[in-house]
Amino acid sequence: MGSSSDRIIPPSLLASLQSAADASGFVSFETFMDLALYHPEVGYYTSRRERVGRSASTDFYTASSLGPVFGELVVAVIETKLGARPASDYTFVEIGAESGRSILDQVTHPFRTIRRIGVHDKPELSGPCIVFSNELFDAQPCSRYLRAPDGWLERGVHLVDGALRETVRPASSIDSARLPFDSPPGYQLDAPRRAQILAQSIASDPWQGLFIAFDYGKTWQALTHEWPVGTVRAYHRHTQTNDLLARPGTQDLTCHICWDWIQSALEENHFQVDSVSSQEAFFVKNAASALARIMQEEAQRLSPRKSGLMQLIHPSALGQKFQGLTAWRD
Repeated sequence: MGSSSDRIIPPSLLASLQSAADASGFVSFETFMDLALYHPEVGYYTSRRERVGRSASTDFYTASSLGPVFGELVVAVIETKLGARPASDYTFVEIGAESGRSILDQVTHPFRTIRRIGVHDKPELSGPCIVFSNELFDAQPCSRYLRAPDGWLERGVHLVDGALRETVRPASSIDSARLPFDSPPGYQLDAPRRAQILAQSIASDPWQGLFIAFDYGKTWQALTHEWPVGTVRAYHRHTQTNDLLARPGTQDLTCHICWDWIQSALEENHFQVDSVSSQEAFFVKNAASALARIMQEEAQRLSPRKSGLMQLIHPSALGQKFQGLTAWRD
């Protein structure tokens, strides 16, 4: 549990939570997470702050923090997937990019143009595109549920004297019908539906080309039967915590996505969807020549580029923690 200063709620966020509460004061966790991350004034992702990097003042690092080598491999994957199609016909659209940054910074690329879209901005895609994201879907709000002996409860927060407390209420009949009936009492399920909605929004826009996403997630079977404590967690100053209500607006909240739902959203919009694979296997399959070339160029030294490459693909680093997915629509 955090200190009293960690529990202070910014006044504008407090007002928004009060406005969102029902008559009993209940605010769903999805609404709380949405406001904590995307409140227009004090949200974690909408405020001007350094979030991503390896310094003590940031909260977490991603593959893009490892230097240009991630971008090099992504370009190699795209060229493999495009085959004989000229990459110069396509706009590279990076959704979820940090302000002013791109994974293609310092990377030679063949694309017509580059377009950067913030994590909470509507993409509005059209024409030939390469739509890329890295840790975009895990930054979407999710709903949380707790299995009780007589059915599912929805988890949320309650404002008590200006402070946040965890609470529950009976899940709606619609939600209960979607949740597994065979989960044991005490099972905690975090349902990443907003990630599914975002994937549906991206896929339904009138564009054609390649969808490529890196993220961490599970199948619906795994989320509902193999992770009894749920997957939501918070990150602050490179420390993972389960205190999800601390530092509202100033710590990251994230949850595993459901890859089945992302794939279904793409398939419903006429994409040909490849299988999800670990980041390690994904790069070995789709960027083998680039991997070999980089290893040969850096063979005689332990350079930042070689170190970054090893962290991207090594099973004990990011190679197994993250997964990659591609899909194509003509």
